[in-house]
Amino acid sequence: MTEAVFRETTAEPRTQAVPLSHLSLELGHLYMEDFEAGADHLRRHFARVRPWVEAARADARDRAGGKRPRVSTCFLVDDYFARFSSPADVVPLLLAEAERAGLSVDYLARESGCAVTGKVPVAEAVAARIVEEPPPGSYGHRPPTARTGWLANGVRSPTVRAPQAMRKSTAWQPPTETAARRHSVFLDVELWNDGADGERLWSCPFLAAVWQLARLGLLRHQGEAVFAAEPHTGAAFPDDWDELPPLVRLNPRADPFAAYRTCSVLPNRFLPVEHAVRVILDQTEVDREALAQVTERSGREGVSVPGPVTDRVSYVYYEAT
Repeated sequence: MTEAVFRETTAEPRTQAVPLSHLSLELGHLYMEDFEAGADHLRRHFARVRPWVEAARADARDRAGGKRPRVSTCFLVDDYFARFSSPADVVPLLLAEAERAGLSVDYLARESGCAVTGKVPVAEAVAARIVEEPPPGSYGHRPPTARTGWLANGVRSPTVRAPQAMRKSTAWQPPTETAARRHSVFLDVELWNDGADGERLWSCPFLAAVWQLARLGLLRHQGEAVFAAEPHTGAAFPDDWDELPPLVRLNPRADPFAAYRTCSVLPNRFLPVEHAVRVILDQTEVDREALAQVTERSGREGVSVPGPVTDRVSYVYYEAT
């Protein structure tokens, strides 16, 4: 006799697929002080960004074999670390200065959405997927990231302990990068800190890592896509940031928000932050079904997509003035 096994189809969660562009092109990621500097500051920003946007689009065309590439643009506004002004004041100014430079913002995102989107604790879910790489020769002396909120790309310099009687002090040793090439570039990244009230504050690099995963279409919660763009249908924007969706589609004809690759055009002060982002992504276990969907779709389209997630992310840094 053979035994038949029956399962409810609803018992196996389905991983939702998301539409994908060839390139997600970030036109900026600015903070309160950037907007407080006024329209002239934004004007200079977009003037610096424009030539690199054109270069990124040209590269996307080359990768698409001369065909029209699907390219969507996005802009991230920091409403997490400091609430300032209102969408009603900030967004029209931002869009006007982008248009003045000949640029169009397809999608607008709020950084607080990288922490929590609706009722989904996005940052917490990504943090649970961090798998620390055990450095060679380590013996577990360092507490895990889940306890400390710190993540490194190697072994930090050991603490010099006070010598016991009749013993010599421990010799200093340098920190070492796990995947060093001749010389180490060691980085220790703070992912979060917990306040006295128990409230967790996520770090800028960690939220930026979540942002990259969202743009690559690799975030899922119980099988459902996390960042779903809501169209902006009204003429005006709300007076409160909480009334603005985490991700807004400003251009109804825009290509999909998520993409096979991302490129961010940023002031050079973001370089250390994005170095930290790569350390985080290198040690984050991404949803396997979401990865498989990207692989299957890119194969059907004949699009080359790197295996490592970090290799799908690129940057252009300009000199900030």
